[in-house]
Amino acid sequence: RGGGRAGAGRCAPASLPRGPEGPVDFDAILAGAAANSQAPMGEGPLFTVFASLSMPQASLTRLIRDTTKVGGVVVFRGFPQGSTKAFAEGLKRVVTNEAQEAHIAIDPRLFRAFRVTAAPTFVVTGRSYELCDGFDCTSTVPDHDRMSGNVTVDYVLERFSEARGPGAGVARVALANLRKGN
Repeated sequence: RGGGRAGAGRCAPASLPRGPEGPVDFDAILAGAAANSQAPMGEGPLFTVFASLSMPQASLTRLIRDTTKVGGVVVFRGFPQGSTKAFAEGLKRVVTNEAQEAHIAIDPRLFRAFRVTAAPTFVVTGRSYELCDGFDCTSTVPDHDRMSGNVTVDYVLERFSEARGPGAGVARVALANLRKGN
């Protein structure tokens, strides 16, 4: 226990991840989730990363940052133990700027549609698709590329681009956007 405290004392505050300036706009995220449940035809995201707040914090922070940069969406199934407070607190630890909030969704329909059971899972579709209208339904999804595991967005998009599967074109554009300025 003493070694852990000593190690924490040597940690440089500037190297720690920072949350957004000010509070996370949890109301905006909930409004986005409500809007997702009413999403009309063609509004399912082309690059979707299925995530969980139980993922390692550094991995989830990087995943949200990179998914935002490529224009994708990080989707959570719901609230941990049904607690909106726990969800908001978890997001505060991994969201580093307000722009990322627009790329976070809560949508159990996507988890059901793509039969996601592990996080993170990365999905790229080559075309738009319709999400079903209720929270108890399952959508039919288009052909897609899929990978699960604690890997980077760059790694996933590069593999999808090289494999020339149904999402290869979307993956190539997303990969180019990710690497701009790097």
